[in-house]
Amino acid sequence: MFKHLLVPLDGSALAECVLPIAACVADTFAASVTLLHIIERDAPAEVHGARHLRTPAEAQTYLAEIRDRALGVDRPVETHVHTLEVKDVARSIVEHTDELASDLIVMCTHGRGGPRRWLFGSNAQQVIALGNTPVLLVPAVQAESLAHFVCRRILVPLDGQADHEQGLRAAAALAHMNGAAVHVVLVIPKLDQLKGEKAATGKLLPRTMTALLEMSEDSAEEYLREHIARLEHEQLKVTAEIARGDAIAAILGAVQRTDTSLIALATHGKTGMDAFWSGSLTPQLAARTPVPLLLVRVH
Repeated sequence: MFKHLLVPLDGSALAECVLPIAACVADTFAASVTLLHIIERDAPAEVHGARHLRTPAEAQTYLAEIRDRALGVDRPVETHVHTLEVKDVARSIVEHTDELASDLIVMCTHGRGGPRRWLFGSNAQQVIALGNTPVLLVPAVQAESLAHFVCRRILVPLDGQADHEQGLRAAAALAHMNGAAVHVVLVIPKLDQLKGEKAATGKLLPRTMTALLEMSEDSAEEYLREHIARLEHEQLKVTAEIARGDAIAAILGAVQRTDTSLIALATHGKTGMDAFWSGSLTPQLAARTPVPLLLVRVH
């Protein structure tokens, strides 16, 4: 499934928290790894408490040290420094996936924060919006607990849309390789939690929309039964649940109850104001997930 991992690093210990998971994925799929550093134009003096790498020479020295210290000699690991200064780091990362023929990007969810991040998304969110390569996001707050990462259970949020089932296919492939279980969560919103056109309909015709939501729950049970049967036919251990209410709260609750190792989610890649107005799940989940999040771009 994954043959070449691209791991962007900015020189900070925070970004390096992805390395144990990158090593786990590389070992599982016998994949090669490329450590990438991009020289940023007008970069601040420090990045997350570490001195910003400003020259290609010091960046290459840093990547070589990380390769030897964190990934060892038993894996095929290359290093690559983009020597020309760039302003748009996220776009440069996406361009390197094509240049280096990478099929998975592994990166930390940290960002500069503040209004800029809310409007335009972190580098990680911009990468998934700009490119088509799957992105494995690792929450920086979990760096210590991820030092010996093992994938035991993969949680897949679904909403009944065929596009988003691409996340389930990715999870099934990962589960086969890791011997992991799969847990599917389908969340049906309450009347006051509807978005977009459905919210407007709910205000105008509340009884009708309530009846439709109740019908959705019946349909959801049949929908999940079909997926469970298919995954069990593929010799996977699978469980599922239907939740009512806020999607983020339901997903995070399921993560805690089921001891989830990884979330797999298909996404249309919306960021910033587009994501805000559409109620996109991806940026909200990326900001709050306590476990790694695999984002598969919808095609």
